[in-house]
Amino acid sequence: MGNMTYVSESFWHDAVNKATTDLFTFGYKHIIKPNFVFNHRPDEAHDQMIEFCSVVKHMPPLLFAERMMLNYTDPILETNVMGIDFTNPFGLSAGLDKNCEMPVLLDNAGFGFETVGSTTSRPCPGNAKPWFHRLPEYDSMMVHVGLANIGSDKVIERAEKAWTQANQMQVSVSIARTNDDQCGDLDEGIEDYCISMRRAAGRTAMVEVNVSCPNTHVGEPFTSTSEALDRLFTALDKIDRPQPTLVKMPLNKPWGEYKELLDVLAEHNVQGLSIANLQKDRTGLEIPRDWEGGLSGGPCTQASNELIRKVYKDYGDRFAIAGIGGVFTPEQAYEKIRSGSSLVMFISSLMYRGPQQITVLKRGLANLLRRDGFEHVSDAVGVDVK
Repeated sequence: MGNMTYVSESFWHDAVNKATTDLFTFGYKHIIKPNFVFNHRPDEAHDQMIEFCSVVKHMPPLLFAERMMLNYTDPILETNVMGIDFTNPFGLSAGLDKNCEMPVLLDNAGFGFETVGSTTSRPCPGNAKPWFHRLPEYDSMMVHVGLANIGSDKVIERAEKAWTQANQMQVSVSIARTNDDQCGDLDEGIEDYCISMRRAAGRTAMVEVNVSCPNTHVGEPFTSTSEALDRLFTALDKIDRPQPTLVKMPLNKPWGEYKELLDVLAEHNVQGLSIANLQKDRTGLEIPRDWEGGLSGGPCTQASNELIRKVYKDYGDRFAIAGIGGVFTPEQAYEKIRSGSSLVMFISSLMYRGPQQITVLKRGLANLLRRDGFEHVSDAVGVDVK
């Protein structure tokens, strides 16, 4: 932050920030969402949002306004995870900004970090559209993109540039296996990850290895057996990289199998876990049967919290946990942290609540931490896990 004062410590800046955030919340809910987002099919709305980001990043006055109005800063939220300094624990999870087109906007809005991708060694067209279906009644999106991206050589180049130019946001890149007709055996898959990892080495704050994309035609071979996972990370360990590595884990797996996978990862150059990917279980949800994909948001909240608690209880400080899945309120973010998450990621709440959601979450979390007598967000990590 340099010598700048924190918003939380300046009465007027704080008041303006709060008022504009409330105004943004109202405007997004009543004007922007119904008239500019939800009146378009979700695939189109997604494209328009990316387009909007690429236009606005060339308009300094708008970025300045965004930074002044939305970027809430507070020392209680600053944290160091896996050796990296974050101005706050909130990040955008992988899956939205696949080609790294949003960092300037997210940085000025005050995100602590962003995960771009997932990106693959070869450019990937993804699955047939539609990629998204909205399920507002469940605070969820049905996602079936299948790793569409322009290729990790280009995406990582953009990510490096974004990271070096950011005011304060850290940038992570998520790498996955290309989802196309060239997929071969496990060795081919391992080489695919290795190509992207070599490209990423030293060029981002963190790298996430996505072994749990539910929307690919080859399935998830690297989480189906612990041997396959071991082979993948034995190969990745040979690639010298300064930045910490996280592994994006699946949500739907029996705990016994889950533990076997984590025991493997504990033997390798892995510092963190992103818990977890999309919900595949539709039990109790009314969803058209022909809609393909995994569920984001609401249906993940409880399941991911339970997983985070189990992992934290059994592995403690061995892995830093980035908690993902259904974070719409400061209370839900706080629960993820108290369950063992050092970082918190979201996507759906950005889509359903708007760009000011980052401010709502940060301000709300800071209040909850102070209410409970914590001096820093890191002091609250895992306190509910006995």
